[in-house]
Amino acid sequence: MTGRMDDFLSLEALQGGSVSFENRKKGYILGVRKIGKKLSHSIKNVYYVNGLKYSLLSVSEICDKGNKVEFVSKSCTVTNLLIGEVVLIAKRLKNIYVAEFDSLNGGDFTCLSAIDDDAELWHRRLGHASFSLLNKLIKKDIIRGMPKSKFKDHKVYDACVKGKQAKYSFKPKKEVSTSSPLDLLHMDIYGPMRMPSRGGKKYIFVIIDDYSRFTWTFISQDQG
Repeated sequence: MTGRMDDFLSLEALQGGSVSFENRKKGYILGVRKIGKKLSHSIKNVYYVNGLKYSLLSVSEICDKGNKVEFVSKSCTVTNLLIGEVVLIAKRLKNIYVAEFDSLNGGDFTCLSAIDDDAELWHRRLGHASFSLLNKLIKKDIIRGMPKSKFKDHKVYDACVKGKQAKYSFKPKKEVSTSSPLDLLHMDIYGPMRMPSRGGKKYIFVIIDDYSRFTWTFISQDQG
């Protein structure tokens, strides 16, 4: 929670009760949203409390983001478990540990937040889904945790296209390359089908003569 409205990237009005201060006065929760330098590097679910002089961090939420918090007599350190590095240091002033966000590497909030507005990250999370599909999921609010704003158009990755391509396409031939029947045969098999035919057949075997385009079709009980 914080009392500085200027730190918010966006603010949503909220009547969330009140917070008691040391001088027995109360500050009322008037809003909630994200604070940070940009949406992809921000801390979410931060309450705006009118009259609060300090910005307070939840130790449990920092730990939930994959960090380890250690308190000693004069300081507090936050270590990111993924990279094994100290990402934030707080110094003790009387009975309060004060963290300076300017001490972060480049002022980056990544170590303390979940990057939930990264389009490419959600693209990978959901099995390389297209960005048009991601926007449909956002519009229908189907997946919990996805951002509320739509993703902008992104480039199509070659690896995604090749991975989803069932087979390479063949260019159509304008001229017949064979000179007589049975010179070249095209064969394909389909099956097993979920619903067999009335005769219990589950496979279809097709042969096409390249010269005459004559087609043979066979149905079979099994692939052999």
